[in-house]
Amino acid sequence: MWLKPEEILLKNALKLWVAEKGNEYFVLQRRRGYGEGGGGLTGLLVGTLDTMMDSTSKVAPFRILHQTPDSQIYWSIACGGTKEEINQHWEWLEKNIMRTLSVFDSSDDITSFVQGKIRGLIAEEGKVSGVQEDDPEKFREALLRFEKWFDLPQKEKLVTYYSCSYWRGRVPCQGWLYLSTNFLNCQASSIYLYLDTVLSFHLVVSWNEIWRLEKTSNVILTESIHVLANGEDHYFSMFLHLSETFLIMEQLADYSIKRLFDKETFQEEPSLSDPLQITKRGLETNARNEQFRAFFRLPKEENLLEVYESFLWVPFSHFNTLGKICLSESYLCFASQDGSQCHVIIPMREVIGVEKPDRSSRALTVCVRGKRALRFSEVRDFERLSNAIRRRCGMTASPQHSVRPGGECQNLINHFEDNPEEVAMMVGQKESSKTVSNEALMTVFHPQDAENLDPKMLKEKMKEQSWDIHFSEYGRGTSMFCTKKTRDLIVRGVPEALRGELWMLFSGAVNDMAVNPGYYSEIVDKSLGTSTLATDEIERDLHRSLPEHPAFQSDTGISALRRVLTAYAYRNPKIGYCQAMNILTSVLLLYAKEEEAFWLLVAVCERMLPDYFNRRIIGALVDQAVFEELIRMHLTQLTEHMTDLTFFSSVSLSWFLTLFISVLPIESAVNVVDCFFYDGIKAILQLGLAVLDYNMEGLISSHDDAEAVTILSKFFDNVTNKDSPLPQTVQQNSVGNNDKSSSLSKVDISDLIKEAYEKYGDMKSEEVERMRKRNKLYVIQTLEDTTKQNVLRVVSQEVKFSAPQLDNLYALFKRQHFLSCYWTMNSPVLLHHDPSLAYLEQYQLGFHQFRVLFSLLEPWSLCSGNDALFLWAFRLLDENQDGLVNFKEFCCALDILYSGTFTNKLKFLFKLHLPPGKGKVDLQAYLKQWQDEILKKEESIKDLPRINQAQFIQFSKTLYNLFHGDPEEESLYRAVARVTSLLLRMEEVGRRLQEPTSPTQAAPEGALLNREACSTPEESSDTPCATITLEAGSIPQEVEWSFAFEQILASLLNEPVLVRFFERPVDIQARLDHAKGAQLKAKTNK
Repeated sequence: MWLKPEEILLKNALKLWVAEKGNEYFVLQRRRGYGEGGGGLTGLLVGTLDTMMDSTSKVAPFRILHQTPDSQIYWSIACGGTKEEINQHWEWLEKNIMRTLSVFDSSDDITSFVQGKIRGLIAEEGKVSGVQEDDPEKFREALLRFEKWFDLPQKEKLVTYYSCSYWRGRVPCQGWLYLSTNFLNCQASSIYLYLDTVLSFHLVVSWNEIWRLEKTSNVILTESIHVLANGEDHYFSMFLHLSETFLIMEQLADYSIKRLFDKETFQEEPSLSDPLQITKRGLETNARNEQFRAFFRLPKEENLLEVYESFLWVPFSHFNTLGKICLSESYLCFASQDGSQCHVIIPMREVIGVEKPDRSSRALTVCVRGKRALRFSEVRDFERLSNAIRRRCGMTASPQHSVRPGGECQNLINHFEDNPEEVAMMVGQKESSKTVSNEALMTVFHPQDAENLDPKMLKEKMKEQSWDIHFSEYGRGTSMFCTKKTRDLIVRGVPEALRGELWMLFSGAVNDMAVNPGYYSEIVDKSLGTSTLATDEIERDLHRSLPEHPAFQSDTGISALRRVLTAYAYRNPKIGYCQAMNILTSVLLLYAKEEEAFWLLVAVCERMLPDYFNRRIIGALVDQAVFEELIRMHLTQLTEHMTDLTFFSSVSLSWFLTLFISVLPIESAVNVVDCFFYDGIKAILQLGLAVLDYNMEGLISSHDDAEAVTILSKFFDNVTNKDSPLPQTVQQNSVGNNDKSSSLSKVDISDLIKEAYEKYGDMKSEEVERMRKRNKLYVIQTLEDTTKQNVLRVVSQEVKFSAPQLDNLYALFKRQHFLSCYWTMNSPVLLHHDPSLAYLEQYQLGFHQFRVLFSLLEPWSLCSGNDALFLWAFRLLDENQDGLVNFKEFCCALDILYSGTFTNKLKFLFKLHLPPGKGKVDLQAYLKQWQDEILKKEESIKDLPRINQAQFIQFSKTLYNLFHGDPEEESLYRAVARVTSLLLRMEEVGRRLQEPTSPTQAAPEGALLNREACSTPEESSDTPCATITLEAGSIPQEVEWSFAFEQILASLLNEPVLVRFFERPVDIQARLDHAKGAQLKAKTNK
């Protein structure tokens, strides 16, 4: 174990230790009397002494010391009871520490770094062994340090923490990594003994600001975590458990991205539903569930509950294979150790019995419909597993058939074989709606002729026979064993008659349909006749879906396509309908019944191609980035010639969105779809690489993108399926190709797919998923950056801010938007955020968020301590009165306060005190506003209404508040007093002139005296608000007086000190820097 570093002056005192191995900085020693040789008489003596000592005084037989070449002092840093244990510590030091020490110039720095690292490892081991659960006191101490060092809002929840090294340039700094719900936080320090100083620093990065999160390694850093955020690279290394740390970081970043940016696909997990309750255990559980569902293609409702290591008897191979049993609410799954040898998925609804466990071999047998049984052996907790299966079968099956003791499984199997109607009852099948087609379109428009004995049909029969043999050996239906032989049959091509069945099985759609009987017919009845944007788009694209195929030249095919697409848009309004869905659904309808095609579409859109068919096609863009990465890895010759790979992303987008259906003839494309349903996106990536590899020479010799596109288009035109039994009327690849295409050699789709699997089939699905997660951050942030550039381009035309200032303002505004979302799921701005909205409307601030940010940026402390003024400012900027202020509105207000003329600044203050409008404006008002914006009509000061006495008094108070703390504070107060007095006298004179016959209705003498007192030079400078003795209630109600903006402007222009104050330049960058530093600490009152 690691030891707290202690100084040792004599490394071989009394010759008690023997050096086993060593290097420049460490030495591994063995205590004499242990191990080989025993050490002679001295070893015998030492061994005897150690044996006689009590357990508390015994010395471990192995230890590791730290040393530096120019020092005689040694430090004990580790000990071990066995050679294997101490060698593990030695290997860790060589792997993680040795390369790092070469960057230090001073021996003292090396020793300080090693000591700090070892102390961190000791603390890490204590935490990993259960500090948070078993020793909450240590976690509480870490929480106190977290709150002290980073000063984040109290609601921010610390999830976990790790000891690590943070690299500042080429120098590592020992410290701690604190992972909280919304932030990555790091505290690290560098100790320089020769300067007798410690340099400590803190790093705080929001998860939603991260562009890259990946594991890396280089010459110095054997294994590290790289974080790219805000244009800066951060490297963390020397973790005790790097994989665990990276998993938690990945989960937190993904959670933040989904919750804040990509709400369309955010599914609330029970463990992640409340950002204030997220825990390390919850994140780890969520990661396991995601991996479990992805591997076995299970519905998103399924969670991994229990895992058992066991052997499964594989009847077709006649041996037991080692693997793991994974149990969820509704499924019993098994996968061999490498996952590729075999795996099987058994829905609990298929289980008809569990035989009594065999205690001698710790085995149990699970009986399923179809006269099949699976025997699991060497299960450590076999009784618990047996009870768990029984319990779940009791919930999903009818009571009389849920569980039977040993010996009765065969009777149950025979019972269900003799009573198929009960099978249908248990599966939950219901009679389909009369409007729904119960046949695949291919069987209607191209029925197979059993007597046709041409070569293609004979080969098709041979394929069917191969699959029949496979079914007899490996089973058929939901509990079929999937093995390498299954993949080989898929690569060779699926028979036309079995395509729909196998697509349903491999996609998992068969399970969705079984547990939702009657669902499709129900939503078809509800959705037909509805009129939405999605249905309009569907109607427009119906006749563009495989128009050359006879099935979609008739009302039968068109009506089925309409029903499926409309039903899905009704089921999932967040996706609704997107282009490319019609092409994919058309092919599904050719080989699957209508209801099956619907569930296949559900499986593709919601599981197999997540985020593909939303408004921003994020999933497709992520896979484009993965494709680019794979091109760099596997096609280096191509990347050397074409350094910019964005061309391949734009060309291959349709490959991914339509699974090559849009670029390949239909008879060839269906073979690609076969592979996709079995291997997922991995099959599409492999085929894409094979296509580029096949056309390598032509692409390298091409001079521009257009020529490269032509090369690929000609290639796809010449891809054929020589084994397709479809007639020429159905096939798209007709003989009538142009001369140039026919001169090129034909490529059979089976050969192309086989080549793709041979060259790139070693690609693991797990690695593809990791690449997807890694690139998703970058894709999301790239889209966000595009949004920002569009917003800044629009706003820059309206304001005088420089480009860097506007960029900083956008960052502050966006962060303030997210600050309102960090600690709640029901924030108004989060619920309102919609990526499909116009760029300016995507990020907006509610009143509370606006108040915080505006108070940090406005130049005069205008609203300081006055919530009413904040509310008036918010009301003024919220032009459409939706309770939200967008970035353009916010910037225009700041631009007036920072760079506006004296008149514009005063106009802004004046309009703050005008009464609010009468609710939302009507359509005519919107049209007028739109017309004014087009004509760029400048608002005239004559258009401003007059302010009454109460509003004028508040306006005067606001002016006084502006000057607090100003060097010319006293002069400014006096100037305002003079202006106020002058305006009141002018109003009094004007009123008397209008009513010459009623001089007695003048304002009370006391009020006039108060007005005059405002302008007396003897007025105290520290009580300048004597003018505010004018209250609305001090003037009789019958006296109505008001001021126009022109009067106030003319009066203030006569005071040079006021003009100088308003025209004084503002240090904009200083305000922005201040806001950036104080934004997280500012309190937002909900």
